[in-house]
Amino acid sequence: MKKAKVIVLRTAGTNCDYETVYAFQSTGAETDLVHINQLINRKKRLDDYHILALPGGFSYGDDIAAGKLLANELKYKIKDQLEDFVATGKLIIGICNGFQVLVKAGLLPGFNGISDMQEATLYLNDSAKFECRWIYLRTQDSSSVFTNNLKSRIYLPVAHAEGKFTAEEKVLDTLEENRQVVFRYVAPNGELAEYPWNPNGSDRDIAGICDSTGRILGMMPHPERYLNRLNHPRWTREELPEEGDGLAIFRNGIEYVRENLI
Repeated sequence: MKKAKVIVLRTAGTNCDYETVYAFQSTGAETDLVHINQLINRKKRLDDYHILALPGGFSYGDDIAAGKLLANELKYKIKDQLEDFVATGKLIIGICNGFQVLVKAGLLPGFNGISDMQEATLYLNDSAKFECRWIYLRTQDSSSVFTNNLKSRIYLPVAHAEGKFTAEEKVLDTLEENRQVVFRYVAPNGELAEYPWNPNGSDRDIAGICDSTGRILGMMPHPERYLNRLNHPRWTREELPEEGDGLAIFRNGIEYVRENLI
């Protein structure tokens, strides 16, 4: 059986790339870790892959704004490759800094494909400090292909300083109407969250969104950091399943590729 091919994109400041590579490899994918310059110089091409993953970190030191410089490289240096990749129905996942990049590159919210205008942003946390903790997410009834049969509530870590998802009310309303809200921060009892369970003050507790097709996902929490029970902060004190909550997100992407693109 042919393997799904994943490109994990890195640049200066990326620091979750190896974990993301391992996550996809754990689902049986063939995974390449590629520097953005290799795409710009045409030494690698996006059309050789089925999934593009933008991992977390601090690309280019978050100078100007988190994810902005890498977003500009996607928009202005490999725009043709990116447009073809999206047009052929392939998948993109952006995690933390990757989510910031997708929003600032116009790939999300993605109401009508790639936008020349930035329609939302990930802004400085309401606490005005870096937030690093484990949080609960409620999986929403969305169109995302990455959440098929995912548990209704999952537990993942966050680590960011600019994670507040914010947009105009009309954008937020459209996200809700189109079933593009994928995850919300919730408290341990499952109710909608206040700080610290909503670690950044995101509008409507939004932790992740997808585009209108469901094939592009951006999320601030880190699924690649909870792939098995040993990643859980209480693994020595609780009876936990062997599989961590994050692994299913990557597996869903691979299964979609196998069923639809290979």
